[in-house]
Amino acid sequence: MTSNMIQFATLTSGRAARLNTIPILTMDDFQQGICSAVAFEHRVSALFGVPTSQTDLTQLYVVLADDAQNQLYVGRTEVKGDSFPSLTPRCPQVHLFEREIAEQFGLKPIGHPWFKPVRYHRSFTGRDAWDRPANETILPAVSDFYRVEGDEIHEVAVGPVHAGVIEPGHFRFQCHGEQVFHLEIALGFQHRGVEQALTGGPNHRSLHYAESLAGDTTIAHTTGYCQMIEAFAHCQKSARAQMLRGIALELERLANHIGDLGAIGNDVGFLPTSSYCGRIRGDVLNMSAVLCGSRFGRGMVCPGGVGFNIDDARAAELLRRLDLAERDTTVAINLLWDTPSVMARLENTGPLPRQIAIELGIVGPAARASGLARDIRQDQPSGIFRFVHVPVSTCETGDVFARAFVRWLEIQQSFDFVREQLHTIPAGAPQSLVGSLAPESLAVTLNEGWRGEVCHVAITDGQGRFARYKVVDPSFHNWSGLAYVLRNQEISDFPLCNKSFNLSYCGYDL
Repeated sequence: MTSNMIQFATLTSGRAARLNTIPILTMDDFQQGICSAVAFEHRVSALFGVPTSQTDLTQLYVVLADDAQNQLYVGRTEVKGDSFPSLTPRCPQVHLFEREIAEQFGLKPIGHPWFKPVRYHRSFTGRDAWDRPANETILPAVSDFYRVEGDEIHEVAVGPVHAGVIEPGHFRFQCHGEQVFHLEIALGFQHRGVEQALTGGPNHRSLHYAESLAGDTTIAHTTGYCQMIEAFAHCQKSARAQMLRGIALELERLANHIGDLGAIGNDVGFLPTSSYCGRIRGDVLNMSAVLCGSRFGRGMVCPGGVGFNIDDARAAELLRRLDLAERDTTVAINLLWDTPSVMARLENTGPLPRQIAIELGIVGPAARASGLARDIRQDQPSGIFRFVHVPVSTCETGDVFARAFVRWLEIQQSFDFVREQLHTIPAGAPQSLVGSLAPESLAVTLNEGWRGEVCHVAITDGQGRFARYKVVDPSFHNWSGLAYVLRNQEISDFPLCNKSFNLSYCGYDL
């Protein structure tokens, strides 16, 4: 550990710390500490602003993940006025975080290389980092885009309205013939202000906000939120509740990974896998419904444990369905690897080099496909994963094939995990009593959602209410990775590359 890192507070996921234990650093020490951590391959899990009682004073907080040591480092600094020096030129991982801070708090990161809005909304504080008129409305994707000049260069704009049932997002390609020189992605169409809505809680609506942060990641986000409540309340969950949460999380992973591999099959015109996986995904979603009555896990996870228990008959039914789904999944997905024309489309398409994945802070299957053994279930484990080892599946090529194959490896592991847990569900109450929340404290929770790291950070005020609630969905880290892999690819490869990441629009647009 460097001297800069010693100045940061040390935490673990799911544990609260008093605010007065988190040092306030000078801006130089704060930024140098981040750079030192990233040099040791630590990750910037969150960087965000917090308002203070002084209108011209804003605090910046950073959460750094040291996966090798299962530790989190938290530090803060103060910005007086309306600007601070940008760290992005030295640390590309923070480029979106700094733009978000500018948008939310009206603070300009001086020297940021591509300074523009993220979600196109008015700031929390009323200050405007872009000096726009008070009556001016800024719409998503209505801004300057990076352009490549030349007589034979053409620009292709895709979205925000897309064919089929898909959320809105805008993609701007700079092309030479079919070759993509540059892709810029503009989101923000789905912004709902969820972080602001969570501030002042928890209340009767907070859990429902957590469940809808990203609809296909209900279990991971709700688990992060509930762990936050439990950390502040010093609540101990039963082993039974922890195991049921783990089962629900892996069923969520199974459904989405299987659906993604079917969608990749569809994007290369291979309909057998596409058709089968679409049906099997539904079968797995129905297993979640057996568990809690909701195919997407709504109501399953709640503060103190789980909202639904399980008996022997229901466990036996889930095991029966699991065996059938695993058999069908194996047949359907092996068709991909056994078909040369499919492999020709997947291999060497959209590669993401390991070093670029490190610089951009990529997480989840996309990181593991580039050779990075990053998995919160191993690196920063919580709940059942503190006691059950889940192997980390990696690939080295970083292409579409690698991102697909890592999913297949994880599907097999999730089947094994769910089956093992259903055979050994411990006794105990499904829910524990949750007391009042600790005042003037901070807590961080990390969970490995099916897309990657789901990070929740909360700060309580003197009454134990949320003074600030910060959520970082894995898509916030990974959209930049998708933009990178299109460089020097054919524009016709975009749907395939896009599906190999399968990122969330609403998870980004919180």
